[in-house]
Amino acid sequence: MGLQTIDYVIFLAYFFIVSGYGYWIYRQKKADHMDSKEYFLAEGSLTWWAIGASLIASNISAEQFIGMSGSGFAMGLAISTYEWMAAATLIVVAVFFIPIYLKNKIYTMPQFLSQRYNDSVSTIMAVFWLLVYVFVNLSSILYLGALAIETITGIDFYYCMYGCAIFAIFITLGGMKVIGYTDVIQVFVLVLGGLATTYLALDLVSDQLGGTGAWDGLGFLRQEAADHFSMILSEGEIMIPNGEGGTRDAYMDLPGLSVLIGGMWIVNLNYWGCNQYITQRALGADLKTARSGLLFAAFLKLMMPIIVVLPGIAAYVLHKNGLFQAEMANELGHIKPDHAYPVLLNLLPVGLKGLSFAALTAAIVASLAGKANSISTIFTLDIYRKFFNKNASETRLVGFGKITVVASFIIAIVVAPVLRNLDQAFQYIQEYTGFISPGVFAIFALGFFWKRTTSAAALTAAVLTIPLSTFLKFMYPEIPFLDRMGIVFVICMVLMIIITLLDPKSKNNPKGLEIDASMFKTTTSFAILSVLICGILAALYIAFW
Repeated sequence: MGLQTIDYVIFLAYFFIVSGYGYWIYRQKKADHMDSKEYFLAEGSLTWWAIGASLIASNISAEQFIGMSGSGFAMGLAISTYEWMAAATLIVVAVFFIPIYLKNKIYTMPQFLSQRYNDSVSTIMAVFWLLVYVFVNLSSILYLGALAIETITGIDFYYCMYGCAIFAIFITLGGMKVIGYTDVIQVFVLVLGGLATTYLALDLVSDQLGGTGAWDGLGFLRQEAADHFSMILSEGEIMIPNGEGGTRDAYMDLPGLSVLIGGMWIVNLNYWGCNQYITQRALGADLKTARSGLLFAAFLKLMMPIIVVLPGIAAYVLHKNGLFQAEMANELGHIKPDHAYPVLLNLLPVGLKGLSFAALTAAIVASLAGKANSISTIFTLDIYRKFFNKNASETRLVGFGKITVVASFIIAIVVAPVLRNLDQAFQYIQEYTGFISPGVFAIFALGFFWKRTTSAAALTAAVLTIPLSTFLKFMYPEIPFLDRMGIVFVICMVLMIIITLLDPKSKNNPKGLEIDASMFKTTTSFAILSVLICGILAALYIAFW
């Protein structure tokens, strides 16, 4: 296996277009010197379509292509709930969260915590975010990305890793504006390459089972894998391979109604609303532009399962009918669902393979660039400027931000190969990030909407979220992790409310945010499009319940 010359030509064309476009945008701004807000936030210069595309490009990476297709192979359409619930979440964030950030001139999440609570809460969370972003997120994206590229091209893992890192550093050093606008190309390539892979996978299913064309292939999927088209799983409904020759219950990953009314909301609201890596895209824009960008991202989210989940279900049907028996197995001969997407990419005709390879690389590089920019923003504005150089000039801040980008990639390059020892890196990442999400979201939610919430209450939630999650994981392993997050969130909220009510000074909390109903009013067009998205979501859940 490997790529043909034409595939490399297509990939190199993509590489030069993105790099050239990024450099052109960078030169345009370079003339009149960039200050820190422009570098970190592209202040005011991202359009709604650049914000929306950049959100999706930063969000979709190798773990979606490889991990979600693998989950599609194992448990089917149910895994799409991560994508579809995100569409609803983006509307909530656009209506309620973004106006609060913009009105209070928030540029980083620790800055919000500092303004709303105190420096202790802010610094604890800043340090924790930096550790998670560098050692978990940046490293895992680099590891899974290099692994995926190695699988497709046969190029050595280390070369793939260095290549991804250098390409991403080049994009990141141009600042947020370069990332935002190059992400538009990345998303276009990602969607085009992804749709091509899905089309050909369905076409292959159709050929194998005696149909004509991709549409017939979709029909065969519904017939051959009827159990893979259920959105709300019940206990014991689908047993999935555990990589060791046995099976485990998919319900532990997606526990029934929790995906609609439970822990999935905490995952999504924390990710899309309280996460520097994501909100940074919208923080530099005005309210109307930011909201339009988030709405555009929500529409893109609706179609993501077609690109990342359907190919996995197609691979399942093909495997069930005798294809890919060797390719879908690990070294011990047990089924490994995560092989589904790379196996399908190997089937693509010459030329299209190059396009899909470019799509995967686009997803990896865009995510790396977005993550590195966030690490740089938090470290420079919330640690370096606050504790080491209070009077740093704008030029100094931008320069330090660039050094931070390079340093974070050096750490990630050292850590990434270590992740090869993990059996399922993706599962570890989800669980590890899920240890902090409930506490963070509780701190933000009460900080936004309840003026009385005190710093002591926030500090309690920040300190307890990890020990509580750890206790429940090891003492009650039978609780699905989404439900565990819901339990920890409720405990944190209750403790925060009790601690606040016990403090008589909280009645006149000077740190409480000024909020009025007019902040949450939307335009008519926003309201109509939001209702349309919710209607599509309702139809999808009713159709595939």
